[in-house]
Amino acid sequence: MFRFAVRNLLSRKTRSTLSLLGLTVAILGMVGLFSVAEGLDRMVADTFRRIPGLVAMQPGAPIPLFSRLPAAWRDEIAAVPGVRIVNSEIWERVNVIDGEMMISPPRFFFGTDLRSRLALEVDVYRQDLVAGRYLTLADRGTLNCVVSRPIADQFHKQVGETLNAGGHELTIVGLYECGSLLLDVAIILDIDEVRRMTRFDADSVSSFYIEPHPGVDGDELAARIQEVFRGREPGRWRPVLPGLGGLIGEGASPPNAAETPPIEVRSANDWAQRFDQFAADLDLFLIVLTSIGVTVAVLSIVNTMVMSVHERMIEFGILKANGWSKLDVLKLVTGESALLGLGGGVLGSLLGWAATLAINARWPTRIHLYASPGLLVFSVAFATVLGVLGGLYPAVSAMRMMPMDAIRRG
Repeated sequence: MFRFAVRNLLSRKTRSTLSLLGLTVAILGMVGLFSVAEGLDRMVADTFRRIPGLVAMQPGAPIPLFSRLPAAWRDEIAAVPGVRIVNSEIWERVNVIDGEMMISPPRFFFGTDLRSRLALEVDVYRQDLVAGRYLTLADRGTLNCVVSRPIADQFHKQVGETLNAGGHELTIVGLYECGSLLLDVAIILDIDEVRRMTRFDADSVSSFYIEPHPGVDGDELAARIQEVFRGREPGRWRPVLPGLGGLIGEGASPPNAAETPPIEVRSANDWAQRFDQFAADLDLFLIVLTSIGVTVAVLSIVNTMVMSVHERMIEFGILKANGWSKLDVLKLVTGESALLGLGGGVLGSLLGWAATLAINARWPTRIHLYASPGLLVFSVAFATVLGVLGGLYPAVSAMRMMPMDAIRRG
């Protein structure tokens, strides 16, 4: 029966090819779209797996770039039991590098307190140094910097050369490369120099990176730190509170100040949960887009099989007259549509996988797609099921025909 089904498909090459291509394109699109979500998920997981510490930020801020905290809170955080090191950080976007506007991918000044930074046991930037040296205490008050290799390659720079960022001539003393689009975006300098260059408030920082003592549970430590600041007024800090339509003025107390700490401490688990919420919304959007192409592909298979059944009325009548059962006819028609589905799934998955590799190679610093083996296997199985479902209606129509009626209608 398998050879019979293959022969029937090959006897109508143009129609079968068009149906096959329709499903191939639909599966190719599905693999391509969902490889975006899988790539993001993998990149975020790999990134935060390498950062064991906590990040203290302004409540509601999506990333440290949009956060402001009083710099004086560093000492209070450092006094919390379980805290080993507190590193003050400033993040500011770099708009122009060597006369070129920075839009995509974004680039950032990362100002860090060098004394506490060098005391960290785990510093992903220092550990992933690939050329030159890391910043030392001697670099305080200078424009010496460590930049990511993608930034250096983009502007054809090497260790020892200068880089004009934001109108300031920086000297590159080291290059790092983490292999993550989330981390390979920074120009690392002394925190006071970044504050001066960007006119950042002298009494504020973007965030604090907190390294716990070994064996200390990160979630429990985050709760202890937040408890220290519970009920406190922010003073000069002007937080943006969601839903209030603006800034809270100096000295004003936000609603429910006693219940809501003016600081949020996030662990790797918190970041992962926040991304999972975003990924769920993204998956829903991708499903809607994919369903459009899948619907068109299924209709194409249905059309192909309906026309095939209509043209083979006499053939089905003769087969049933010679002892073929209704189940045999059902198996034949659905087998043909399943072959179309399987072929479209295999071709679409292979092309989608190859496309993700090509895109990653072409834009390695801008995008990271990942078509996992699970996604590829699911795509092939999904396409095969679609093929079977697409052939059910014409198959049921063919199996219900009486032999003489089929011959007469043919």
